[in-house]
Amino acid sequence: MCKWLNVILGTLRSSIRNQRELALENLALRQQLATLKYRSSRPRLTDSDRLFWVVLRRFWPKWTSVVHIVQPATVIRWHRQGFRYYWRWKSRPRGRPRIDTEIRQLVRKMCLANPLWGAPRIHGELLKLGIDISEATVSNYLVRRRGPPSQGWRTFLQNHSKELISLDFLTVPTASFKILFVLVILSNDRRRILHFNVTDHPTAAWTAQQLVEACGVDEKPKYLLRDRDAIYGKQFSQRAQTLGIKEVLTACRSPWQNPYAERVIGSIRRECLDHVIVLGPRHLKRILTRYVDYYNEVRTHLSLRKDSPDRRPVQFSDEGRIVELKKVGGLHHQYMRMAA
Repeated sequence: MCKWLNVILGTLRSSIRNQRELALENLALRQQLATLKYRSSRPRLTDSDRLFWVVLRRFWPKWTSVVHIVQPATVIRWHRQGFRYYWRWKSRPRGRPRIDTEIRQLVRKMCLANPLWGAPRIHGELLKLGIDISEATVSNYLVRRRGPPSQGWRTFLQNHSKELISLDFLTVPTASFKILFVLVILSNDRRRILHFNVTDHPTAAWTAQQLVEACGVDEKPKYLLRDRDAIYGKQFSQRAQTLGIKEVLTACRSPWQNPYAERVIGSIRRECLDHVIVLGPRHLKRILTRYVDYYNEVRTHLSLRKDSPDRRPVQFSDEGRIVELKKVGGLHHQYMRMAA
């Protein structure tokens, strides 16, 4: 009897409610059914569920009569927490405006390219470029280094290239399976091969004599870049000291620290020795003599702005027709203009 009485009272209450309240009640009940349907036995409410009940509480005073999956106090707590989050976001510290990504990258690029510069120097350069930021901001974007600033090997070589020579050995197998050694001495300024020689048994005395022949009256370098091969020995170092040359030794197993000598040896192999069978020391020396002449006088270098080490002149169309000259036995050719 009580059950039917409750149903009759509920029907009477529904009949006297307006359409707006019925729509809100229906929406609230549907939301709870959807939550219970797609969740586990103990549903975990998402942020969207919490936001729904917080908004519903603000627009419908009788919301507590239809909520069943949570306590009304829980909805009130959500509302207060949202209120705190809102004003925390509203009152967040603004600070200075962020620096553009392009400017930050420029500061880091200047710092890496100029290891001896600090924040004041970089800040001055930025002011000259019309970029007005504070020195403290520049300090925040500097690249931090573990040790003291130091120049790179490339910078060292470029600053001393006019007074620097480098040397290295390469090995060449012969047709009779013997090994010949070739010493190449290079001027780092114009990538010019100053001297080379061939031997089947290199010694410190022989190597020191090659240094004397390469550094005559015309060539007076101040620095000699070489690796730590034991072939040079004490006698070689004494001869270099007598000539007034200071030796610069690369680190162990670091051929990249002697890049110019390594590069010219690679060129000799790729452009000459890989295409011939060496019969003996005299044959090898004759071939290398032709290649060295081609390398110094004809071959263009990217690092020399497409010029040769011996400064090959530019020929114009009014100087004659183009002729082809064989170099290194026909492995390479030279093209030049000659008057008819």
